[in-house]
Amino acid sequence: MNKLKKSNIVIVLLVLGLVVACLMVFNKKSELPIFNPSDFNPELVDISLQNAVENHSVADFELLNQNGDTITQKDYDGKIYVADFFFTRCPSICPIMSNNMEKLQNTFLNEADVLFLSLSVTPELDSIPILRAYAKEHGAIDGKWNITTGDKKHIYNLARKSYFAVVSEGDGGLQDFIHTPNFILVDKQKQIRGVYEGTKNEEIERLKSDIKVLTDKS
Repeated sequence: MNKLKKSNIVIVLLVLGLVVACLMVFNKKSELPIFNPSDFNPELVDISLQNAVENHSVADFELLNQNGDTITQKDYDGKIYVADFFFTRCPSICPIMSNNMEKLQNTFLNEADVLFLSLSVTPELDSIPILRAYAKEHGAIDGKWNITTGDKKHIYNLARKSYFAVVSEGDGGLQDFIHTPNFILVDKQKQIRGVYEGTKNEEIERLKSDIKVLTDKS
Protein backbone atom coordinates (compact mmCIF):
# COMPACT_ATOMS: atom_id res chain seq x y z
CA MET A 1 0.00 0.00 0.00
CA ASN A 2 1.53 3.30 -1.06
CA LYS A 3 1.79 6.39 1.13
CA LEU A 4 -1.07 8.18 -0.65
CA LYS A 5 -3.52 5.36 0.03
CA LYS A 6 -2.44 5.19 3.67
CA SER A 7 -2.89 8.93 3.98
CA ASN A 8 -6.39 8.74 2.50
CA ILE A 9 -7.37 5.95 4.88
CA VAL A 10 -6.14 7.97 7.85
CA ILE A 11 -8.14 10.99 6.71
CA VAL A 12 -11.29 8.90 6.26
CA LEU A 13 -10.89 7.38 9.71
CA LEU A 14 -10.37 10.81 11.27
CA VAL A 15 -13.49 12.17 9.57
CA LEU A 16 -15.55 9.16 10.68
CA GLY A 17 -14.25 9.59 14.22
CA LEU A 18 -15.23 13.26 14.18
CA VAL A 19 -18.71 12.45 12.90
CA VAL A 20 -19.24 9.82 15.61
CA ALA A 21 -18.01 12.23 18.30
CA CYS A 22 -20.37 14.96 17.07
CA LEU A 23 -23.32 12.55 17.06
CA MET A 24 -22.52 11.46 20.61
CA VAL A 25 -22.37 15.07 21.82
CA PHE A 26 -25.60 15.91 19.99
CA ASN A 27 -27.43 12.94 21.47
CA LYS A 28 -26.16 13.77 24.93
CA LYS A 29 -27.37 17.36 24.63
CA SER A 30 -30.75 16.12 23.33
CA GLU A 31 -31.37 13.98 26.40
CA LEU A 32 -33.31 15.55 29.24
CA PRO A 33 -32.79 14.31 32.79
CA ILE A 34 -35.53 12.50 34.67
CA PHE A 35 -35.95 14.18 38.03
CA ASN A 36 -36.47 12.05 41.13
CA PRO A 37 -36.85 13.29 44.71
CA SER A 38 -33.13 12.83 45.41
CA ASP A 39 -32.33 15.29 42.58
CA PHE A 40 -34.06 18.19 44.33
CA ASN A 41 -33.02 20.40 47.21
CA PRO A 42 -34.08 18.28 50.23
CA GLU A 43 -35.99 21.30 51.55
CA LEU A 44 -38.34 20.93 48.58
CA VAL A 45 -39.05 17.25 49.21
CA ASP A 46 -41.37 15.73 51.77
CA ILE A 47 -39.35 13.76 54.31
CA SER A 48 -41.12 10.55 53.30
CA LEU A 49 -39.67 10.86 49.78
CA GLN A 50 -36.21 12.34 50.32
CA ASN A 51 -34.36 9.05 49.82
CA ALA A 52 -36.21 8.06 46.66
CA VAL A 53 -33.73 7.90 43.78
CA GLU A 54 -35.87 6.51 40.96
CA ASN A 55 -39.33 5.85 39.56
CA HIS A 56 -40.93 9.11 40.72
CA SER A 57 -44.06 10.08 38.85
CA VAL A 58 -46.65 12.78 39.42
CA ALA A 59 -49.64 11.55 41.40
CA ASP A 60 -53.12 11.39 39.90
CA PHE A 61 -55.18 14.50 40.46
CA GLU A 62 -58.79 15.69 40.35
CA LEU A 63 -59.49 19.39 39.84
CA LEU A 64 -62.10 21.77 38.39
CA ASN A 65 -61.16 23.96 35.45
CA GLN A 66 -62.34 27.41 34.32
CA ASN A 67 -65.48 25.90 32.81
CA GLY A 68 -66.39 23.90 35.89
CA ASP A 69 -65.33 20.65 34.21
CA THR A 70 -63.63 17.94 36.25
CA ILE A 71 -60.01 17.54 35.12
CA THR A 72 -58.06 14.41 36.06
CA GLN A 73 -54.84 12.68 35.11
CA LYS A 74 -56.80 10.91 32.35
CA ASP A 75 -57.06 14.23 30.51
CA TYR A 76 -53.25 14.36 30.48
CA ASP A 77 -52.52 10.70 29.79
CA GLY A 78 -50.04 10.38 26.95
CA LYS A 79 -49.40 14.13 26.97
CA ILE A 80 -46.44 16.38 27.66
CA TYR A 81 -47.47 19.25 29.91
CA VAL A 82 -46.29 22.26 31.85
CA ALA A 83 -47.70 22.83 35.34
CA ASP A 84 -47.57 25.85 37.62
CA PHE A 85 -49.11 27.12 40.84
CA PHE A 86 -50.69 30.58 40.97
CA PHE A 87 -53.55 32.63 42.39
CA THR A 88 -55.71 35.14 40.57
CA ARG A 89 -55.25 37.93 43.13
CA CYS A 90 -51.46 37.75 42.99
CA PRO A 91 -50.15 41.22 42.07
CA SER A 92 -46.52 40.27 41.47
CA ILE A 93 -45.18 37.17 39.72
CA CYS A 94 -48.42 35.43 38.73
CA PRO A 95 -49.43 37.83 35.92
CA ILE A 96 -45.95 37.47 34.41
CA MET A 97 -46.13 33.69 34.72
CA SER A 98 -49.59 33.55 33.17
CA ASN A 99 -48.48 35.77 30.29
CA ASN A 100 -45.55 33.42 29.71
CA MET A 101 -47.83 30.39 29.91
CA GLU A 102 -50.00 32.01 27.23
CA LYS A 103 -46.91 32.46 25.05
CA LEU A 104 -46.03 28.79 25.51
CA GLN A 105 -49.60 27.81 24.69
CA ASN A 106 -49.47 29.79 21.46
CA THR A 107 -46.06 28.38 20.54
CA PHE A 108 -47.36 24.81 20.83
CA LEU A 109 -50.91 25.56 19.71
CA ASN A 110 -50.79 22.97 16.94
CA GLU A 111 -48.98 20.33 19.02
CA ALA A 112 -51.82 18.11 20.22
CA ASP A 113 -49.48 16.28 22.59
CA VAL A 114 -48.56 19.44 24.54
CA LEU A 115 -50.92 20.76 27.24
CA PHE A 116 -50.80 23.20 30.16
CA LEU A 117 -52.08 23.05 33.74
CA SER A 118 -52.34 25.85 36.32
CA LEU A 119 -53.38 25.07 39.89
CA SER A 120 -54.72 27.77 42.23
CA VAL A 121 -53.07 27.97 45.65
CA THR A 122 -56.07 29.92 46.99
CA PRO A 123 -58.85 27.64 45.76
CA GLU A 124 -61.26 28.94 48.38
CA LEU A 125 -61.07 32.36 46.70
CA ASP A 126 -60.65 31.30 43.08
CA SER A 127 -64.16 30.24 42.15
CA ILE A 128 -65.14 28.98 38.70
CA PRO A 129 -66.43 32.42 37.53
CA ILE A 130 -63.20 34.07 38.72
CA LEU A 131 -61.10 31.45 36.95
CA ARG A 132 -63.19 31.85 33.81
CA ALA A 133 -62.53 35.59 33.78
CA TYR A 134 -58.82 35.01 34.44
CA ALA A 135 -58.66 32.44 31.64
CA LYS A 136 -60.30 34.88 29.23
CA GLU A 137 -57.90 37.65 30.27
CA HIS A 138 -54.88 35.44 29.55
CA GLY A 139 -56.18 33.81 26.39
CA ALA A 140 -56.45 30.28 27.78
CA ILE A 141 -57.81 27.92 25.13
CA ASP A 142 -60.29 25.30 26.31
CA GLY A 143 -58.78 21.84 26.17
CA LYS A 144 -55.26 23.24 25.80
CA TRP A 145 -54.75 25.08 29.08
CA ASN A 146 -56.73 24.16 32.17
CA ILE A 147 -56.74 26.79 34.91
CA THR A 148 -57.95 24.93 37.96
CA THR A 149 -59.20 25.02 41.50
CA GLY A 150 -60.07 22.20 43.88
CA ASP A 151 -59.49 20.84 47.34
CA LYS A 152 -56.73 22.87 48.97
CA LYS A 153 -55.09 19.93 50.77
CA HIS A 154 -55.06 17.96 47.53
CA ILE A 155 -53.43 20.82 45.60
CA TYR A 156 -50.85 21.49 48.30
CA ASN A 157 -50.05 17.79 48.55
CA LEU A 158 -49.44 17.75 44.79
CA ALA A 159 -47.16 20.79 45.07
CA ARG A 160 -45.08 19.25 47.85
CA LYS A 161 -45.05 15.54 47.04
CA SER A 162 -45.49 15.37 43.27
CA TYR A 163 -44.10 18.52 41.67
CA PHE A 164 -41.65 19.58 44.44
CA ALA A 165 -42.59 23.19 43.77
CA VAL A 166 -42.20 24.77 47.21
CA VAL A 167 -39.84 24.81 50.15
CA SER A 168 -42.25 25.49 53.01
CA GLU A 169 -43.94 22.74 54.99
CA GLY A 170 -47.63 22.68 55.85
CA ASP A 171 -50.82 20.68 55.91
CA GLY A 172 -52.96 22.56 53.42
CA GLY A 173 -54.97 24.11 56.25
CA LEU A 174 -56.39 27.61 56.52
CA GLN A 175 -53.07 29.21 57.49
CA ASP A 176 -51.02 27.27 54.95
CA PHE A 177 -49.87 29.24 51.90
CA ILE A 178 -47.45 28.46 49.08
CA HIS A 179 -46.11 30.67 46.33
CA THR A 180 -43.64 29.57 43.66
CA PRO A 181 -42.41 30.94 40.32
CA ASN A 182 -41.61 27.48 38.99
CA PHE A 183 -42.90 25.89 35.79
CA ILE A 184 -42.63 22.09 35.89
CA LEU A 185 -42.25 20.06 32.69
CA VAL A 186 -43.87 16.61 32.83
CA ASP A 187 -43.51 13.95 30.13
CA LYS A 188 -45.92 11.32 28.82
CA GLN A 189 -44.86 8.89 31.56
CA LYS A 190 -45.75 11.46 34.29
CA GLN A 191 -42.05 12.04 35.01
CA ILE A 192 -40.59 15.46 35.79
CA ARG A 193 -38.12 16.45 33.08
CA GLY A 194 -37.33 20.05 34.00
CA VAL A 195 -37.99 22.97 36.36
CA TYR A 196 -37.91 26.57 35.13
CA GLU A 197 -38.39 30.03 36.61
CA GLY A 198 -41.59 31.17 34.97
CA THR A 199 -40.84 34.90 35.17
CA LYS A 200 -37.58 34.87 33.18
CA ASN A 201 -37.52 35.05 29.38
CA GLU A 202 -34.34 32.98 29.09
CA GLU A 203 -35.95 30.23 31.18
CA ILE A 204 -39.03 30.26 28.97
CA GLU A 205 -36.82 29.85 25.92
CA ARG A 206 -35.05 26.93 27.61
CA LEU A 207 -38.41 25.39 28.40
CA LYS A 208 -39.51 25.74 24.77
CA SER A 209 -36.37 23.94 23.64
CA ASP A 210 -36.88 21.15 26.15
CA ILE A 211 -40.51 20.66 25.13
CA LYS A 212 -39.32 20.29 21.54
CA VAL A 213 -36.81 17.66 22.65
CA LEU A 214 -39.68 15.63 24.16
CA THR A 215 -41.99 16.09 21.19
CA ASP A 216 -39.24 15.05 18.79
CA LYS A 217 -38.81 11.82 20.75
CA SER A 218 -42.54 11.07 20.85
